[in-house]
Amino acid sequence: MSDAATPAVPIGFSAADARLSGLAAENVGALLAAASDVTLVLDSKGVIVDAAIGANGSPLAKDWIGKPWIETVTVESRPKVEALLRDALKGAAPRWRQVNHPSPDTAADLPMNYAATRSHPGGPLVAFGRDLRALATLQQRVAESQQEMEREYARIRSAEKRYRLLFQLAAEAILILDASTHRIVEANPAALALLGKPVKKLVGGSFTDLFDDASRRVAQSFVAALLVAPRVDNVHAALAESHEALLLSGALFRQEGANAILVALSRIHGGAALSIEKAGALLVLERMPDAFALTDKDRRILMANAAFVDLAQVASEERVRGEPIEKWIGRPGLEVDVLFANLQTHGVLRNFSTVARGEHGTTEDVEVSAVDVSDGARRCLGFCIRTAAWRPGRERLGGRELPRTAEQFVDLVGRVSLKNLVRETTDLIERLCIEAALDLTKDNRASAAEMLGLSRQAFYVKLRRYGLGDLDDATGGVD
Repeated sequence: MSDAATPAVPIGFSAADARLSGLAAENVGALLAAASDVTLVLDSKGVIVDAAIGANGSPLAKDWIGKPWIETVTVESRPKVEALLRDALKGAAPRWRQVNHPSPDTAADLPMNYAATRSHPGGPLVAFGRDLRALATLQQRVAESQQEMEREYARIRSAEKRYRLLFQLAAEAILILDASTHRIVEANPAALALLGKPVKKLVGGSFTDLFDDASRRVAQSFVAALLVAPRVDNVHAALAESHEALLLSGALFRQEGANAILVALSRIHGGAALSIEKAGALLVLERMPDAFALTDKDRRILMANAAFVDLAQVASEERVRGEPIEKWIGRPGLEVDVLFANLQTHGVLRNFSTVARGEHGTTEDVEVSAVDVSDGARRCLGFCIRTAAWRPGRERLGGRELPRTAEQFVDLVGRVSLKNLVRETTDLIERLCIEAALDLTKDNRASAAEMLGLSRQAFYVKLRRYGLGDLDDATGGVD
């Protein structure tokens, strides 16, 4: 048997007679009381004749005086008290035993750890007790924490089983990617069936290698966007081998202390593969030089191609998605109302002259063509925006094309008050006349003011109002 399993044998002082011979009975009693939380003095029959209570002891010990020790403990502790008394009477080496005392104030018992010995041959027995309440409380907390951890582990295991089952049985193709390497970590059976590859060839491979040359850059941008955005949806890409068009949606999440990406692959039109012609049309729409945007009925952007992203001067499509399209298209005020009122009335809008505003404050003359598409309960709006250019049959003045707005203003009658309609119309005509005068006089402001019948001061006020020309110089331009 090892030393750890052998009961400890008390070792006395090396020179107790020399060191402790001068101690009086009171000093010995004080030492005994300080050495333990509760010190009991018992006669040979096990009756408590005196008790001392230490700093952490229970005051209940004073109530035990005059009672047999065995009657102060719980039923299951009585055999331990009998063993303590028997060993002490025989002079055996003391052994610590846990004993519980019933507590009249609380439902919980008072746990104590006792060792008993005889003071001298024929003398009384002394039982040293250590209060175990702090240790019992700590043990209870440890047990409760362990049970809570076991319940949490069980909950996590159950959740993992559910999600694992959902991952395996999901009809949608799902891939798990390592965010740092963009390599496939895991794929569900639906993904294996969609991609037509066994799991050994798919797992560990590069995600972008799944797509053809035309879509590989799109897939790279898709993964890069997921590293800065919590979610990216509805990105079009074509597979390398089958050239089947897919919609990619993804989300970034944490797994085992590292970033991972969940990617869902969906066949367009609810699982039916698009024809080569339709898939090509989608790719053309995404890559066409004219800006294109699709919005919901509230004019909030659902998707936009790269040309629209460039026109809006933003970093990615994610920055425009969910935003109102009028944030970038149309002059604020009546012109935006004209645009959408015509679209709502006729369902189609062709070559509406307006401006596009970038995030950095630049403006550009553009023409907007739009269509209102309704599909049952769903309604969406499509916008094609191109840079304004001269075409035969359109009026021009001073090298600039005049917007055809008279007939468009008529459509607003009944929707906008006459006061607002007249004010906006007057402002538009006044601005056009000033621009025309500046064009005809080659930016000679004095001549332009005379041509319009205005004083130079009034002319400069109107220039400032419409933000025309450079008014930083003191002379007010060429005179």
